[in-house]
Amino acid sequence: MISPALTRDELRALAAAGGAAPSLHNSQPWRFRPSADLRRLEVYADYRRAVPVTDPDGRALHISIGAALFNLRVAAVHFGRAPVLRLQPGHLGRQPIAELDLAEGRQAGPEPFGRDLYPAVFLRHSSREPFANRDVPEAVLGELLDAARTEGTVMTALEEAEVRRVLDLTAEAEARIAADVARQTETRSWLRPEAPAVDGIPAAALGPQDHDARVPMRSFTGRPPAPATLAPPPTRRFEALPQLATLTTHGDREADWLRAGQAMERVWLLATLHGLRVSVLHQAVEWPDTRGLLRDPEQGPGHVQLVLRFGYGPPGATTPRRPVDEILDLPAAPGATQGM
Repeated sequence: MISPALTRDELRALAAAGGAAPSLHNSQPWRFRPSADLRRLEVYADYRRAVPVTDPDGRALHISIGAALFNLRVAAVHFGRAPVLRLQPGHLGRQPIAELDLAEGRQAGPEPFGRDLYPAVFLRHSSREPFANRDVPEAVLGELLDAARTEGTVMTALEEAEVRRVLDLTAEAEARIAADVARQTETRSWLRPEAPAVDGIPAAALGPQDHDARVPMRSFTGRPPAPATLAPPPTRRFEALPQLATLTTHGDREADWLRAGQAMERVWLLATLHGLRVSVLHQAVEWPDTRGLLRDPEQGPGHVQLVLRFGYGPPGATTPRRPVDEILDLPAAPGATQGM
């Protein structure tokens, strides 16, 4: 059965879900455009919102778009559609990077994500706060690993020795970032110390630094001096041994990055419904040498795309979102007239 064309309200709801995805520095590098028959939604990379010094190959940009794609899939199922996703990586800004086909009828069979993840789309936040010294139950952890596997990636929960090794690599990468003036300048361009804003990172979302320097959280106020409107971050005691996981793909091309983003978001939304908080320790994947060292050789071949920190704690502050009208290219409404 062919579904009816998407209404403007449905398109706006889909775009709002896609636009709620996480992205590096909350850059939100995506645009959505319905097809002429209003049964497909094209997804474009907005390279004007890239972070080229930190992300020169566009890997993080593609992971961000992958997360938006997963949110679109979740929203489509929630609204009774049976989405078919077609990846079209390698395209520049004038061609869609992916297409969500919504022409089929209602989703048949059980819920494709195991449960309705849609409520978590707008509850999910990055939490850069300290987490409790409380282990995630094995059953919940198993669900998260299965969620990543379903999206064609491998999520590995790290044991203590690997956690400490990855923390050391992250601390090394963070120190190099703090000493890199170009990277610091680029990062600061995404800080939004004063409201209102529609993108970037507000002061409330920066989070504290670890008082004992065990968990190397990204510092947004290091060298060079931070803007006068942004106070140095406070320090607090973080969990003694953070719970970390790596997300790995077999390949390391655009399609793999898009899959990694979908897997990350599937894990993150499921974790949110379980009351878990998540943040990304991204520093070590930003340098080719430390990224290569993140992979545990005993786990076999693969490319680490992300390091996730998860646990129980505060939900994290909300970050601003671009208005739907800025990310969705809607056709002119019937009867609308062109301005002179």
